[in-house]
Amino acid sequence: MFYEPLSFLIRNLAGFFILNLLLRFYLQVVRASFGHPLAQFTVKLTNFAVLPMRRLVPSMGGYDTATLLLAWVSALAMNLLLILVSPIPLNLFAPTVVTGLAMMAVVSVIQFSIYLMLGVVFLQAILSWVNPYNPLAPLLDALTRPFLNPIRRVIHPVGGIDLSPLVLLLALQMISQFMILPIEQSLFAYTVSPR
Repeated sequence: MFYEPLSFLIRNLAGFFILNLLLRFYLQVVRASFGHPLAQFTVKLTNFAVLPMRRLVPSMGGYDTATLLLAWVSALAMNLLLILVSPIPLNLFAPTVVTGLAMMAVVSVIQFSIYLMLGVVFLQAILSWVNPYNPLAPLLDALTRPFLNPIRRVIHPVGGIDLSPLVLLLALQMISQFMILPIEQSLFAYTVSPR
């Protein structure tokens, strides 16, 4: 009875937090400016969890691994809560359940990364048409450039219109729909199947 609204609430609240953690991580990866209000919001929203985690998990290779690990832990907690509120009886200490939840968290982080990139590319495409000089544009460009530049080298503008965002959107949707979703479904089936 309460499963649907609870799962909706868990997915959305956890998803919002995971997306902010991933945005913080990817902004650092592309060395974007953290001076923009959106970047500052992301940092302030996640500092309560990231700063203590950094004391436990050092950066590796110049990357903020604490933030990425926290995104995985948040995805793990989200999947665990979703299973706990579901009507499926489950032994949480069974090795298959523990392994399945850990792998589902990895897939969730990948899926949320795809959602984040889809949103960024879509917003960047809209802004390029309605307000190309928006202060958000450099931040979006920093996030999408590593993905769009290789496409631009292959697909040149047609009639002055850059088709690379459309190609990237289609590629991300195909990866999400035909690769990530089947993996997610099979991992869920593996995790909840009776042993």
